[in-house]
Amino acid sequence: MKLTAADLEKISAVTLQHYNVHAVSFREGTREHDVAQNIAALLRHIDVEPPFTILDFGCGPGRDLKVFTALGHQAVGLDGAECFVSMAREETGCDVWQQDFLQLDLPAARFDGVFANASLFHVPNQALPTVLRQLHATLKPGGVLFSSNPRGANQEGWSQGRYGVFHDLEAWRRYMTAAGFAELEHYYRPAGLPREQQPWLASVWRKVASV
Repeated sequence: MKLTAADLEKISAVTLQHYNVHAVSFREGTREHDVAQNIAALLRHIDVEPPFTILDFGCGPGRDLKVFTALGHQAVGLDGAECFVSMAREETGCDVWQQDFLQLDLPAARFDGVFANASLFHVPNQALPTVLRQLHATLKPGGVLFSSNPRGANQEGWSQGRYGVFHDLEAWRRYMTAAGFAELEHYYRPAGLPREQQPWLASVWRKVASV
């Protein structure tokens, strides 16, 4: 069923309200999450001289912004939740943009890498091609995008107060390649567990074409 403009507006508003209401508990609950594997996957594929310019897309309270900055990179955060933006600015001192994922306004060819850790799955399938094209455009030529999404059988809808899409690998590949990206690698998380105990699909992509 095709989503209307009002449907999309509601999806964003309700999902962002959920994060604003639960911002403090979310920060405390995710503070110690180890995503070093994901950060390393992005950085090792960027093939220009450091420091890199990194967009942390869906930066939340700023945990990973701090890591990128500590590694010497120039990191910018982006989140739609007002509370997260305030937290991330205070916690990191980085530039953090408040932007709804469905109403992005990104500079062209600004970043060497985009780090989309547990964020793009909130974009409805109908809007995903546009969002991916916008991320493609904000990357420099040859730039790299990392994504990590909860995997599934391409279900879409509401779950625990938030809207989400649970892609499988083949569906995610179709969206990414249509947006002008080439796959560099993919893996499932957490590492070292049977597949049925790995709910996250991580993948890394290079900007290879204009769209």
